[in-house]
Amino acid sequence: MLKPNPRQEKVLELVQRQGYVSVEALSQRFGVTPQTVRRDINQLSDMGLVERHHGGAGVTSSVQNVAYSTRQVLCLDEKRRIATILAEHIPDHASLFINIGTTTEEAAKALLNRNGLRIITNNLNVAGIMCSNPDFEVIVAGGVVRSRDKGIIGEPTIDLISQFKVDVGIIGISGIDSDGILLDFDYREVRVAQAIIENSRRVFLVADHTKFGRNAMVRLGQIDQVSALFTDRSPPAPIRDLLEKHSVEIFVAP
Repeated sequence: MLKPNPRQEKVLELVQRQGYVSVEALSQRFGVTPQTVRRDINQLSDMGLVERHHGGAGVTSSVQNVAYSTRQVLCLDEKRRIATILAEHIPDHASLFINIGTTTEEAAKALLNRNGLRIITNNLNVAGIMCSNPDFEVIVAGGVVRSRDKGIIGEPTIDLISQFKVDVGIIGISGIDSDGILLDFDYREVRVAQAIIENSRRVFLVADHTKFGRNAMVRLGQIDQVSALFTDRSPPAPIRDLLEKHSVEIFVAP
């Protein structure tokens, strides 16, 4: 299972903070050989968390997300723990939006023991998971199906979502900038997520710690549009301060 080790986590934090870090600087900082640093960078690159450069590592591309098959296993334990604490805050007989993402798919699995849920989703994976509970009503949005992850996007998707007002919108995200801007890669997917936010009484954001400071080019919204953040690690200070300023609840999975 893909998961950075503790030193790699620190390498990732440095890259996200500085934009680029050389092999030499990392070798000196952690007291390891350049070969060890290069191995760390290669592994982080394989996970899609950094970009390999000659002599160092930089932030990932802002225009292309990690492959879906990689995201399915990346930080899977963390996503499952996030999903578990999220499920504790969803009551029986609630109405929900659930959007595209591997973390929201884990949330769907964690909600299977609830009763009487009504779910509107633009994620065929979520629909397949949740329709296995015969007590649920699952509504699938129309639109264009992306073959890579079975997400549904487009104007028909937005039109259907706009016909509802639900108790909770559960959304995933590709990146959370230090200034609280929520970021993603696909403009059409972002427009659907914005419609979910607009038509939800409460918005629950699910994001593992690798999303803090991660780069993506499309602006989805601001962290103050979220009711609660469910994550596996306390956010960096700038993001944590914004959450507190705007009274956004933080739930950190044990």
